[in-house]
Amino acid sequence: MTAASDLDAQTPGAGAASAAEPGAGSASESRSAAGSAPASFAVHIPGIADDELEAEPLDPSQIVSGEPVVTGKVLWESPDERQIRGIWQITPGVVTDTEANELFVVVSGRATIEVEGGPVLEVGPGDACVLREGDRTRWTVHETLRKAYHISL
Repeated sequence: MTAASDLDAQTPGAGAASAAEPGAGSASESRSAAGSAPASFAVHIPGIADDELEAEPLDPSQIVSGEPVVTGKVLWESPDERQIRGIWQITPGVVTDTEANELFVVVSGRATIEVEGGPVLEVGPGDACVLREGDRTRWTVHETLRKAYHISL
């Protein structure tokens, strides 16, 4: 996990420190004086270079077609690991997934998300999307898609 303070020096418009990273200070340093909430921060998502994202290999059984590559970066995680905020990116291809409870905003790229037994979602830059825990989805990624997300486990 990378602390937002590490991003501050690299990312224009980034704000104060947020998450703890092994070796970057204790978790208590990442919370406000009240001791329960993370520090506020801002990150310029489009400005984070691809090489700053970490590989998140897909299970081969999820790949329907193409050779999609998934990368990402966790920006913050709650102490109980049940809340996660970060950046996620996938290159073109078709994949399946079983979703967590997630809210995300597409920063760049385009995809069609088919929810089994539910709607077909066309998403692109500026679109916000909510996926429910357990939704079985099929993602057809037309252009490399980058999103900022919040997952509740």
